[in-house]
Amino acid sequence: MSKSEFALELLDVHKRFGKSEIIRGAQLQVRPGERIAIIGPNGAGKSTLFNLISGRFAPSSGEIRLNGARIDGRKPYEISRLGLSRSFQVSNLFTRLSVFENIRCAVLWSMGYRYAFWKFLADLDDANDRADRVLEMIKLDKKRDVLATNLTYAEARALEIGITIAGGAEVVLLDEPTAGMSKSETKRFIQLIREVTEGKTLLTVEHDMGVVFGLADKIAVLVYGEVIAFDTPEAVRANARVQEAYLGSVLAEQQAAAGVPA
Repeated sequence: MSKSEFALELLDVHKRFGKSEIIRGAQLQVRPGERIAIIGPNGAGKSTLFNLISGRFAPSSGEIRLNGARIDGRKPYEISRLGLSRSFQVSNLFTRLSVFENIRCAVLWSMGYRYAFWKFLADLDDANDRADRVLEMIKLDKKRDVLATNLTYAEARALEIGITIAGGAEVVLLDEPTAGMSKSETKRFIQLIREVTEGKTLLTVEHDMGVVFGLADKIAVLVYGEVIAFDTPEAVRANARVQEAYLGSVLAEQQAAAGVPA
């Protein structure tokens, strides 16, 4: 099968920091349009894996391919221009800019605009229209002129996702997008993610198993830097190795916290 049939591939990827090997031969092949949740215990290497894919770290060995083209070792901005974008666990917004201005900053480069002192941003009708469309998608159009610092936590996370998708990337990485949200906020956010990533390839790191099973087409289970399972939610739930290594204990902990008998 041609590698170009995959939106994203990790081929025997390793990452070492000194003598510590964090990622140990990770293998993953994601088809265009699939929604993938990456789960695993603390210290499994999930954030490191995202950092490798997005270019913050270079792998020690192995290959990472985006639509068939090697991206391992490239700069983050180069990978972004090839069509991959990511969010982070902690919101990283321009707090003194409005919601609209945050989104517009994200669309300018993807539309071919570069710094030019003789151009007024207000005159860039195509960029402004695109920013407004993104605001409608993330349900923040009514907050258009509000400073980002005045948003609620859930609104700030929605804006973060808006910035992530504003450039038109076809592969989107979301790092714990629902962390810190209430159950009602999480439920609304799952629907928002599904809507704004429709037709895109999505990888998300998530600890809430309700979110994982409600959002993902497939689940990749990362344990000690290795992908030990990659399959549908139903198959992963029934996988004995996954239950032993991770899933059973996590579900038991969440059930206990909710007062549900084992």
